[in-house]
Amino acid sequence: MEQAQLDQLCINTLRTLSIDAVQKAQSGHPGTPMGTAPTAYCLWQRFLRYDPQHPDWLNRDRFVLSAGHACALLYSLLYLCEVKADSASYPPGERRAVTLDDLMHFRQAGSRCTGHPEYGWTTGVETTTGPLGQGLATSVGMAIAQRWLAATYNRPGYDVFDHNVYALGSDGDMMEGVSSEAASLAGHLKLSNLCWVYDDNCITIEGATALAFSEDVAARFTAYGWHVACVHDANDLTLLTECYQSFLDTHDRPTLIIVHSHIGYGAPHKHDSREAHGEPLGIEEVRLAKQFYGCDPDAQFDVPNGVIAHFNAQLGQRGAAAHAAWQKMFAAYRAQYPDLAAQIDLMQQRGLPSGWDAALPTFAADTKGIATRDSSGQVLNAIAAHMPWLLGGAADLAPSTKTHLTFVSAGAFQPHGQGIAEEASGNYRGRNLHFGIREHAMCAIGSGMSLSKVRPYVSSFLIFTDYCRAALRLSAMMELPLISIWTHDSISLGEDGPTHQPIEQLASLRAMPGMMVLRPADANEVVAAWRVIMQLKNMPVCLVLTRQAVPTLDRAKYANANGVAFGAYVLADAPDGKPEVLLLATGSEVALCVTAYEQLKTENIHARVVSMPSWELFESQPPHYRDRILPPEVTARVAVEQASGFGWERYTGFEGAIIGLQTFGMSAPAQVVTRHFGFEPAHVVAAAKAQIARQAQKPANDTGTTQ
Repeated sequence: MEQAQLDQLCINTLRTLSIDAVQKAQSGHPGTPMGTAPTAYCLWQRFLRYDPQHPDWLNRDRFVLSAGHACALLYSLLYLCEVKADSASYPPGERRAVTLDDLMHFRQAGSRCTGHPEYGWTTGVETTTGPLGQGLATSVGMAIAQRWLAATYNRPGYDVFDHNVYALGSDGDMMEGVSSEAASLAGHLKLSNLCWVYDDNCITIEGATALAFSEDVAARFTAYGWHVACVHDANDLTLLTECYQSFLDTHDRPTLIIVHSHIGYGAPHKHDSREAHGEPLGIEEVRLAKQFYGCDPDAQFDVPNGVIAHFNAQLGQRGAAAHAAWQKMFAAYRAQYPDLAAQIDLMQQRGLPSGWDAALPTFAADTKGIATRDSSGQVLNAIAAHMPWLLGGAADLAPSTKTHLTFVSAGAFQPHGQGIAEEASGNYRGRNLHFGIREHAMCAIGSGMSLSKVRPYVSSFLIFTDYCRAALRLSAMMELPLISIWTHDSISLGEDGPTHQPIEQLASLRAMPGMMVLRPADANEVVAAWRVIMQLKNMPVCLVLTRQAVPTLDRAKYANANGVAFGAYVLADAPDGKPEVLLLATGSEVALCVTAYEQLKTENIHARVVSMPSWELFESQPPHYRDRILPPEVTARVAVEQASGFGWERYTGFEGAIIGLQTFGMSAPAQVVTRHFGFEPAHVVAAAKAQIARQAQKPANDTGTTQ
């Protein structure tokens, strides 16, 4: 069979497998896989550097399917390319990432072919996608990571990291704001290792894109500083090849390839192409489409002879040869640069270098104290100076969030010759990233960097987590150890007022499965929190910090801050260890509870102060520990937090007192705001006394708590 015939046979097989998977599931999107099959086929067969037998090869090219609704196409590719399963989510024993049985059970329980691609579940899925724009933005993080890794670890004759990042997006991806944020930054950074492929099929769920989308995308990306190429017919493999080659030949900017396709191409009898986009074709249309492709209309999940062999002869053999050459080169690199190779190994294991915590500061007791954002900045710099692959930045707020790395070798991540006045030596080896005012893209980019195994951190004000919740949610879903640093954590930021004072954000982050929230009470809790953070391998964390100074507690008088590792601990206790009332708090409100505790002590009232910096950590402790910290028999409880009280009932019981917020804040100096909302020792003392009185009236066997 001639090359052109084999190419077309493979493309049509990708189409029919996708059609059959969606039809059998009676759910999914067949149209985009049908129209985009030639685009993806050309990339995988002729350009993508990927070894199906070693899909975790660290220098592989990345392919991100941002148009996650087209996942049937990706699963068909993984099956036909015989990609080997290489994930802890698979049972022991050798098998393929996607089997024909998986395709036959598309969108069904247990199948590796889920409704949208899920990282960690299906080998070959480089990132979880589905919410449009997220994959494109995440791919920018992957491209940034590659540039940083290459600048940091490559040596003359040793291109350890020289892979490219490809992302396939749709009209919807182009409309979402997160992709615009990411594209703008990628253009500024001149990420010439990044290629986005825009499948322009002019259809969304409601109808033609002309209903809401009429901009000149090519002009927009040209203005962003991208190289733009165009393919007017998605079936033109020659022009597709030329455009992919133009990406490889462009060394000073990222590339956008706009490919015009017809959704559901090959289903000419469909009166409304929206149906091909969002639902199965139907039995009769499936037969007509297969006839149009020259395939057996009655065969289901058919893979003609020669198709898999052809994928192996191109993608498979090219990838295997590239991988073998890289392994030989890396062995020589390891012999010549053993220390650098050891760092790369540790990164892949998400490990920590020895001595990473050698310079962690300790903070002396101080009633005036220090803002936890400031102590965190000191700790971050102490760790980063001893951990070369810890890097990140803020959404234009590093001076406020104290996330700028200040040691001499840190530098700024910028294209050569594009530094700023105080960081004129900008280059891709710099470890300070300037994300600009792009919170949503920043968090998605952070996930892309984490997927590349560097250790990134991102930062902004806590209120702005609302801008990037979708990206944070995906980081939790993918179990990525992304570090998010959120400052200005309460109404105590003062004069900026309700628009900047977070209320419901803590509760919403705590509600997110797989997300750890840490809100330390003072400088030494900050140190302990960072110890927890750095040892996380499969969970993102939100570190929530104050703008205002908080007292540094006297640890000779009160408990050691190491209790942070358990999520909650007894900071100050009744003399006999038998408290009448529990005072529970996080962050800056812990000091408020300590003041109330000391006042109660003068009145011979036995209280216990429990610092609860992380509910998630506390809930992971065994029941006996939780009961020791929060004795079930002590039902007199007061929780104090400058945020929504939602969720505290878990620890106070429904009759416990929650000193929190039920409204938005106010614009005034911090002391005025906190006094207005009752965050004062006298209020806590009064609530504690009322709780003790209530408990005294309860029958002895009625605990009234919900644990």
